[in-house]
Amino acid sequence: MIVRAPATSANLGPGFDSAAVALDLWNELEVTDGNDGVVVEVEVEGEGAGELPADETNLAVRAFALAGDPAGKRFRFVNRIPLERGLGSSAAAIALGLAAAAPARGAEELLAAGRTLEGHADNLAAALVGGVTLTWDGRIARIADALPLSAVAVVPRERTSTEASRRSLPSTVAHADAAATAARAALLAAGATAGDAALFAAGLDDRLHEPYRPSPVLEQVRDDPPRGARGATLSGSGPTVIVWADEVEVCAAALAERFPAADVLVLGVAGRGAL
Repeated sequence: MIVRAPATSANLGPGFDSAAVALDLWNELEVTDGNDGVVVEVEVEGEGAGELPADETNLAVRAFALAGDPAGKRFRFVNRIPLERGLGSSAAAIALGLAAAAPARGAEELLAAGRTLEGHADNLAAALVGGVTLTWDGRIARIADALPLSAVAVVPRERTSTEASRRSLPSTVAHADAAATAARAALLAAGATAGDAALFAAGLDDRLHEPYRPSPVLEQVRDDPPRGARGATLSGSGPTVIVWADEVEVCAAALAERFPAADVLVLGVAGRGAL
């Protein structure tokens, strides 16, 4: 059994805890029969090698155990999604485990199981089904296969703890901020489904989470947009920033020059997920 799961950018603009996009950067898992007498074997290559657990406590193995029995199995991972950078590495791990254990089950059934390990359904939904997704009340809607603007990811070297970042969010926001974000969310969804770059770009503003998660990269890009950029969003809880562009190569080159300590990746929308 070989499965692949994509990176994701969740909290997409004003779509806090609800909108996400799967990106064309993949982790892989091969599951085979293991050696006799060994309960679980785990091998990790690439991102997280020597750092992620190499036993049954590995997140993907725990996800596998939600739908199947990992005993006597060998799990070999090839990871390309950076850890703790806001690109959904944890969601991808869970999606890999679930898809390997129960590929015939429906996405919403696996989403419900996976949420016991991943509290952020928007990330996991996109990793499971690919494309652009909305998630609410345990439901998943894939609203688009692609987006009208291209994603250029600026990936800083430092990491961000999702839980620590989430603790920085206020328990309430002003009514005006909530109303403005609702309007932008509607624009974002309309632009995504219609393939309208102007609508999508108009919907990228957020007042629910981005103002409370300091990001020097996001601030610089918004204050002085590079050529070809139509807007920018914080990916997940950061620190990665997605710059949405219509002149991709020019924009990516400018960002690489401006942020030499970061990785700059041009990422298409992943047309499929782990399932």
